[in-house]
Amino acid sequence: MAHPGKDTRRSRTTPGAAALAAWIGTALEFYDLSIYAFAASLVFPKVFFPTASTTLGVIAGFATYGAGYLARPFGSVIWGHVGDRLGRKPVLLATVLTMGTATFLVGCLPGYAAIGVAAPAMLVILRLVQGICAAGEQSGAGSMALEHAPAHRRAFFSSFATSGNAAGALLANAAFLPLTAYLDTTDLRTWGWRIPFWASAILIVVGLVLRRRLDETPAFLEETASGQVAGQPLAVLFKHHWRALLRTVLLLAFSAVQPIVSLWALAYGKSVGVPATVILWAGLASTLAGQLFIPLAGRLADRIGRRPVFITGLAGMVIFVFPLLWSVGHGQVALIIVLQILVIGVFGALPLATIAALTGEMFPTRVRISGTGIGFQFGAAIAGGTSPVAAAALASTGPNGWVPAALWGAGACVIAAVAAVTARETSRIAMEDLGKASPSRSGQVKHRETSARKETAN
Repeated sequence: MAHPGKDTRRSRTTPGAAALAAWIGTALEFYDLSIYAFAASLVFPKVFFPTASTTLGVIAGFATYGAGYLARPFGSVIWGHVGDRLGRKPVLLATVLTMGTATFLVGCLPGYAAIGVAAPAMLVILRLVQGICAAGEQSGAGSMALEHAPAHRRAFFSSFATSGNAAGALLANAAFLPLTAYLDTTDLRTWGWRIPFWASAILIVVGLVLRRRLDETPAFLEETASGQVAGQPLAVLFKHHWRALLRTVLLLAFSAVQPIVSLWALAYGKSVGVPATVILWAGLASTLAGQLFIPLAGRLADRIGRRPVFITGLAGMVIFVFPLLWSVGHGQVALIIVLQILVIGVFGALPLATIAALTGEMFPTRVRISGTGIGFQFGAAIAGGTSPVAAAALASTGPNGWVPAALWGAGACVIAAVAAVTARETSRIAMEDLGKASPSRSGQVKHRETSARKETAN
């Protein structure tokens, strides 16, 4: 029970403000992630690993990209404890500042020619810092948006946490396109690649301003007032919610596809004569489509449920990833753009729109940051972090060298689909009953009555 006379569920923060703050933070996260990945494909092999062969240099560049993913599980443990003990807001402020600063410093690093092996070592350290902070960003932003949202619109408002992913990727594409189009190779490798990293400072400032104005979520304040905040969130999570945690890890397997079709494809396309600008333009078009389809898919998930929307998206990605990579291998420029839009901007938008609600609603408030954070980051590290390295190692040269990469991505989607099929549908469960083995009938009735009133009001 809340303290008498004190309504802990009231907040000055509107659902829209919470969604916007979540959006800008995840946009920074994926902007940082994407510009690093583009640089790892196009520039870092020569700037930081010039003594390696072309293939080994690309693998080494992608390995530093993957190092950030491998650091995320450790970060999720840290930020999960902070978020479930102290609140969502401290996590959001700390992660956006630290992650953005690390990205800015990557742009300041000297190359191998200047300081030798210290250059790639410093690059890996900053990438690890990025990964640790990104671990708290996604789960903190998703929980903030979810817990501020009306009961009948949780998927829609929490989808802005992941539509920020598409926005960040869009900004990264926009940052690298003019550099690759108008700078020669020497200028790009010496100073041009640094500009997108320095530009992250703008997003840091905007993110801090928006997040400082947020109130803590009503759900967390209610937990605090009633004395139900977990003293050891991890112990509670692993003892009582390990099945939901494992399912979250498996659901994130679908994150293997995006790095393959938009990042590994840069290096593969270059090997078969497809200009980098083609892949970048395709990525730009697909992320623009994602900005439209993600909120629409979130609204749909509030109407028909999280699982149908999620699984439909995975099916489309499996079907179209093969012709997409075939088109890269055979230099079919128009098909590359159209199919990239389908795989990432349309079908890829469906799991992105629903993942924050689908996973966040598996856990109760007291362990939501820990559960979603650890599940997200282990899943992303296993799937997203390793997929470009695996694709580079398994794929062969020539127009049909893409087949192992496509099979890798399709197999990851199948794993995620199985996890979704076996999950419980949570779209009609009240916030206070989320994460319980058997939600109370009164909670479900209350959710339906609240939804009906709000739909009538709208």
